[in-house]
Amino acid sequence: MFYFDKINGKKVLKSDLIEAEHFFTTRETCIKTKESEMIDCVAKNKADICKYLNIPEGNLITPSQTHTAHVELARASKTTYPDTDGLILTDKNLAIFLNFADCTPLIFYDRVKNIGAVSHAGWRGTAENIATKTLQLMTEDFGCNAVDISAVIGPAISMCCYNVGKEVLEKLQQTVSDFSGLSEEREGEIYVDLKKINARQIEEFGVSRIDVCPYCTVCDNANFFSYRKENATTNRHSAVLKLR
Repeated sequence: MFYFDKINGKKVLKSDLIEAEHFFTTRETCIKTKESEMIDCVAKNKADICKYLNIPEGNLITPSQTHTAHVELARASKTTYPDTDGLILTDKNLAIFLNFADCTPLIFYDRVKNIGAVSHAGWRGTAENIATKTLQLMTEDFGCNAVDISAVIGPAISMCCYNVGKEVLEKLQQTVSDFSGLSEEREGEIYVDLKKINARQIEEFGVSRIDVCPYCTVCDNANFFSYRKENATTNRHSAVLKLR
């Protein structure tokens, strides 16, 4: 179940499904922007979050996201992650974050191995099964077991507001064996549920502990950023993870 908490008096969103430290930032706790009037606020929020996580700012790692399905391991010695939309975390001294403004945030955590990951699933990443690819790396490269993994799917544009073309629908339909309930047609427009499509991919991989956020970034724009609603804003909310 999702609930709001605060860091230094500012709102973040958490799930009670994952034992590791994790949260989704909100408008109040934004740590990613290209807008000049937000730079000071973002710097302050980042300092507050690092203090909360008890890490130096250099240990808070984020990749350069470009709507790929490429997943890397976060390393203390590595400073750049080009064309990367998923990070796996095995180092307890680091924290990772990825950034969103309608796309679907995915946080994974293996409670036995104390290994986690954060991935960015827009429609392209979803069509390329970034959720499954992240889980495959966790299990094949790091010895995780699907039955020990929990998945938290964060705030994103919901089916109420996300219309797509037929070509996108067809690509998304190919990612799961059962697409029932994941799309609908209204007034000649096709609407899809990216959050539940990712949840279905995760279920079909063998992960059963899944928490899907009810918040839509368009409808709940007071708390979260929306690229569609806010005329291509560069402000982002973030999915943050630090291990136990």
